[in-house]
Formats: sequence, structure tokens, C-alpha cells
Amino acid sequence: MAGTEIRETQNYSLVEGEERDVPADCAGLRFDQALARMFPEHSRSRLAAWVKQGQVKLDHAAADAKRKVWGGERVSLDLPPEARDTAGQAEAMALAIVHEDAALLVLNKPAGLVVHPGSGNWQGTMLNGLLHHHPPLAGIPRAGIVHRLDKDTSGLLVVAKTLEAQTELVRQLQARTVARQYLALVHGQVMRDGSIDAPIGRHPTQRTRMAVTEHGRAARTHYRVLERHARATLLECSLDTGRTHQIRVHLQSIGHPLVGDPVYRAGRGAGNANTPGPLANFRRQALHAYRLGLVHPLNGAFMQWEAPVPEDMRALLLALES
Repeated sequence: MAGTEIRETQNYSLVEGEERDVPADCAGLRFDQALARMFPEHSRSRLAAWVKQGQVKLDHAAADAKRKVWGGERVSLDLPPEARDTAGQAEAMALAIVHEDAALLVLNKPAGLVVHPGSGNWQGTMLNGLLHHHPPLAGIPRAGIVHRLDKDTSGLLVVAKTLEAQTELVRQLQARTVARQYLALVHGQVMRDGSIDAPIGRHPTQRTRMAVTEHGRAARTHYRVLERHARATLLECSLDTGRTHQIRVHLQSIGHPLVGDPVYRAGRGAGNANTPGPLANFRRQALHAYRLGLVHPLNGAFMQWEAPVPEDMRALLLALES
């Protein structure tokens, strides 16, 4: 809720107008090495080009790629005008709005829609659509977006319409009081409910991926078995933390990766993932944020919404039943 997910406020994303502190675990690294660790969604070559052109600033000034950082420095991005202009444009698009009032919007994001502009996705994002739907969001940081879903994860997202609402929703996310449940179809048969308590950090060699790692950040995922099929299990997952790709990484770590996940794939023997059939033909991670609950920032009432299973996952479950 990838993992903000900001994905919660802990997910670093190098976007125009935002600033981020170099984390303590990057102390002693060169500037370019720290950037690669902080912003794995951007290629090393792109980051290097931005540093060379003076577009990535360190403490508001251009910096040499080989300069060492020690944690706490401010990193900001000054994009070329054409990219900056495109990223901030309002675009008409169909948004599946589940709820809207004076303080917030709740949307059901389809798979394939990028939440926030970034490298290779400067337009056609949910943010662009939000700016068209409600132009005053241009005055709210990140257009009111307080958490994210991965591009190919579907489901519910909340967006703040005022600065006060954004502050309160971020506080609830940090306090872990926002209730988020996901439906996840995984390879293999999961025999019982359980929890995964394992730290998540950057993969030691593949920097665009996350992994369970000794030096990662604390992460906890709970799962409950809803349906068992011959070669797959439907789980309900809930999060105590909001790490990048958390559900995807955790479920792979116990030998039950998400069906269709192009990054955290099933290994040899993991649920016959490569056997021809409906499981092999599903083209995105089978993950849907189906329930979202929070305390309304204006009236203090607890509110909850649900989003139905999207058609592609529904068709896959029907195929498994038959």
C-alpha cells in the first residue's frame, strides 16, 4: 500500500520538486552509489547522466558522482523543462472513484496504471488524471497521493484533497492504523494461515529488486487461506508495515510467489509455475488491494471500502475451479 507506496512515507521516489535525505545505511558510499540504492526505479546510466548534467542536487548544489555521502544530505531533482511540464499536466482519464468528499478521494486503481510520474512514465499516470479531475490538487504535494500500489497491482488507494487531510493520513500510515487487505493468488498449496516477519531491503546484487536481507528494514505480513486449488492458493494478506514490494518479496521467500509476477518469479518446483495452463498465461502479479479502512480526517469516524476482484483475476480463479 509497492510496496509507497510515497509507499507509506518510507519509499524513496526521485520526482521533480521533492527532496529526500540520504539514509544512514548509505554512509560512506559515493554519491552515484547512494543514488542507485535510493532510487532503483531509475537506471544507473540515467542517474549518472542527471548527475553529470547537474540535475540531481546534493544539498541544493551540483555534486561530483564520486563524492562520498555520510547520511542526512538532501537529494533533489531538477528535471529538464519538457519532462517537468509533462509530469505536471492534467490529463482527462477515467478514474474509478469509490468515494469522494471534501477531504479525500478513494479510487480503485486498475492494473497497468502508474500512480506517479517517473522515469519512462511522465504522462498517463494516476496523478495526471487526478489533476484533471480536481485541479486544486496541484497545490497539494504529490497531488494528495499518500501511498502507492505497484503499476500491475490493482485496488484501492486514498488521496487527500487538503493539506490537513494529507497530514492526518500520513500520520495514520506511519502509526500503522490504516487497514489494508489484499487478495493474492500464489503458486502451490499453502496449508495453513501464518505470518512472515522478515526484514526487507535492496537485493545485494540486483538493485532494482527487493529481498529478505539481514540488514533490511523490519517487515511483517499476515496471510490467511481463502481458497485452495490444485496448483495455487488464494490468500488474504494484511500488512503491519509498508515496505516496497513487501507482499511479493515475503511470499516468494516462503516458496509461494505470486502468480504472474515478472520479477519475483517462481523457482524450480514452486507450484509447477512453468506448466502450461491458466497460471502460466496470467501476465501480471495476481495481487489486488481489495479492502481499505481508515479514520476520516474530518469527522473521526472509521470508514471502510471494498473493491471487487478485477475481471482478469476473477477469470483466472474460475479457470482454476474448472
